Amino acid sequence: MNVGIIGSGTMGSGIAQVAATAGCQVKLYDTNQAALDKAKATLEKILNRLIEKGRIDADEKNRIQSNISYVGNLKDLSDSNLTIEAIVENLDIKKKVFSELESYVADDCIIASNTSSLSIASIAASLQKPERCVGIHFFNPAPLMKLVEVIPAIQTSEVVLQKSINTISDWKKVVAVAKDTPGFIVNRVARPFYGEALRIYEEGIADFTTIDWSLKTIGGFRMGPFELMDFIGNDVNYTVTETVFTAFYFDPRYKPAFTQKRFSEAGYLGRKSGKGYYDYTEGATKPAPIEDKALAEKIFNRVIVMLINEAADALFLNIASAEDIDNAMTKGVNYPKGLLAWADEIGIDKCVTALDRLYDEYHEDRYRCSPLLRKMNREHKTFF
Repeated sequence: MNVGIIGSGTMGSGIAQVAATAGCQVKLYDTNQAALDKAKATLEKILNRLIEKGRIDADEKNRIQSNISYVGNLKDLSDSNLTIEAIVENLDIKKKVFSELESYVADDCIIASNTSSLSIASIAASLQKPERCVGIHFFNPAPLMKLVEVIPAIQTSEVVLQKSINTISDWKKVVAVAKDTPGFIVNRVARPFYGEALRIYEEGIADFTTIDWSLKTIGGFRMGPFELMDFIGNDVNYTVTETVFTAFYFDPRYKPAFTQKRFSEAGYLGRKSGKGYYDYTEGATKPAPIEDKALAEKIFNRVIVMLINEAADALFLNIASAEDIDNAMTKGVNYPKGLLAWADEIGIDKCVTALDRLYDEYHEDRYRCSPLLRKMNREHKTFF
């Protein structure tokens, strides 16, 4: 299979590595030659590290590298069977690129976007043959993260959808099929992990370190929400939150936090800027958490029921199947358990009671219980 990747940044380069490893002939396109040179050098380092770790040998390294060519003209992708765009999250720019690309590729070439939150239907509308367009959303770093969300637009043909699923499965990835709605599965369902943690901080219940410690100690999360936001970048995470909030017609469940907005405005972006919720400058020490198990339980319980509520609502609105929702959260963002399975474990009755208590306390629509959770509680049902 001939695969064209548009954009040689971290994500585009990662997808190119995945496709090349699977035996595809890959052309990685970028208008910036320096970016292409950097992508090539980075891949060399990555593959050398894999050799050092005993994951691959020199022959495999050469095979992967020989499967990727680096091109600076969009016309060079004309022989592609599949193209995946991984450029800036700007709808107008994506539509312009797709419209030009379509004039070069064959009629049966699948044109996919790696967008994390933009409408696939809007992107597809830029094409003469919108039925060939689909969302194929990888997670960073693409070679390591097992999940790929495949998102059909309302225009996407069944043939294109099935070919896309089969291709990504052949690349040894776990596919979760999601409806074309803001944030798809992961970026929608994960919002409370950040949003509720920020709310807990803004209410003065606990500081950043204590909230992170609570979620890791009680919940088993690999990273706390503030550590993760610093890793992602506060500018990136805030923009996704704002995009989802706006796209859902300002549903208060997705309301951004002023704390993150101010940190982003101040340039406290996290690891990449040297300072975020934590200080990453040389010699800086991380504040110690308040290791209060009762407080930690309170923090964990509040965040987890909000996450479960979001997952249940995604199922209620047919965004994806229960299996795909849980796979998305464990394979896409490394949650210790699928949220719907977690709800079964905690008890749906306890989740409903906790959400109702929050709603009674705040009287904010942010804490409304999903109709599906309430129905399942009445009928004494479980997700699995």
